[in-house]
Amino acid sequence: MIELLIISRLLEYPDSALWQHHQELHEALAQSETLTGEQRVALKGFIDSLCRRELLDAQSSYSELFDRGRATSLLLFEHVHGESRDRGQAMVNLMNQYQQAGLEIDSHELPDHLPLYLEYLSQRTRAEAQGGLQDIAPILALLSARLKQRESDYALLFDLLIALSESSVSVETVRQQIANEARDDTPQALDAVWEEEQVKFMADDSCGETEITAHQRRFAGAVAPQYLNIAGGK
Repeated sequence: MIELLIISRLLEYPDSALWQHHQELHEALAQSETLTGEQRVALKGFIDSLCRRELLDAQSSYSELFDRGRATSLLLFEHVHGESRDRGQAMVNLMNQYQQAGLEIDSHELPDHLPLYLEYLSQRTRAEAQGGLQDIAPILALLSARLKQRESDYALLFDLLIALSESSVSVETVRQQIANEARDDTPQALDAVWEEEQVKFMADDSCGETEITAHQRRFAGAVAPQYLNIAGGK
């Protein structure tokens, strides 16, 4: 599905190559046989709007949107497993899935990075690609809802992915569910994310221990966005 490859590229960190060759995205979009006319126009508009911006401004906005906090992370398993051990095994399973499909990963991104996953799906049959999108549809809806709360144009890309999946998941329902969710990209929340726990190397004599190491926990005390349970949907 050429549409997945286009959206994958648009969800990557903006770079000069995209600005120089964005016309190629328009040419690829013209080959789409899956998007409706209205959807193609909307996606074309997104590409034009993005590439009309100053590159540094687009990069700054991207980082603030996807790299601050966890709620809008493009790492899929962040929204399912958080920091749990299950995330590591899920990474291994996904990497094996890529390898079995003959996809060689030559990237610094983790295997659950959404643009990489979309690139993988773009090489599968339409039925397989739709199945892969349906597997992550609840995550896509959650991201779309949060991006709409932040009035970001990037929400369009997630709505298109949901449409391509033909999933019954409702972004509007998710928006209502997270209406009172605290944002995790505020200065106060980010301060809490990086706050270090005190580390003690020597215990008090009353403790009866010779040494205590209190390991720093990233995101300790931070605003925690809700996590998804998508196991029942598979």
